[in-house]
Amino acid sequence: MINKNIKIIVAAALLATAIWQFSENYIGNGIFLIILMLLVVLVYFKNEMLIVTLFKFRKQDMEGAKKILDKINPQTALIKNQQGYYHYLNGIINAQNNLNQAEKDFRKALELGLNQKEDLAVAKLQLAGVAMSKNRATEAQKLIAEAKQHDAKGMLKEQISMMEAQMKQARGQKIPMWYNHSKKRGF
Repeated sequence: MINKNIKIIVAAALLATAIWQFSENYIGNGIFLIILMLLVVLVYFKNEMLIVTLFKFRKQDMEGAKKILDKINPQTALIKNQQGYYHYLNGIINAQNNLNQAEKDFRKALELGLNQKEDLAVAKLQLAGVAMSKNRATEAQKLIAEAKQHDAKGMLKEQISMMEAQMKQARGQKIPMWYNHSKKRGF
């Protein structure tokens, strides 16, 4: 894994070499170096290790994803936005085993920022689940309401309704067993 500052230096050196090649009338070499520089700039903004981690997530290989995330030093290798996604992915992995660490990771991810509204909704919904498990009902309600706002496409509608039903059960309100949260039917 390459330090983010080294990526900037390599991109600047490639740009300078490309300009020199253009000035010497080696247009093909200059174009090739510009393309190479653009690739380095792309890797600066889209970290290669986070992309590999996302592929591991798609394959449901959580152990492999955890190993890759453990190799990343977020302070030196990632820009601020990427650090948010680093903590977000760590929070998803830790949510299965260690709720305290997952809560810290999701809070750090929200603090650093996430680009996608759906990612914000997932992070807040996960934090609401942690808050419910720790008997912090008011915080959980607030986080669920925020998750609803961020879930503009309705991808988490079912999970949010299940979480609300669990909150009602925890407060002692009766929910009929036959009630299907995703389909509201009348008699």
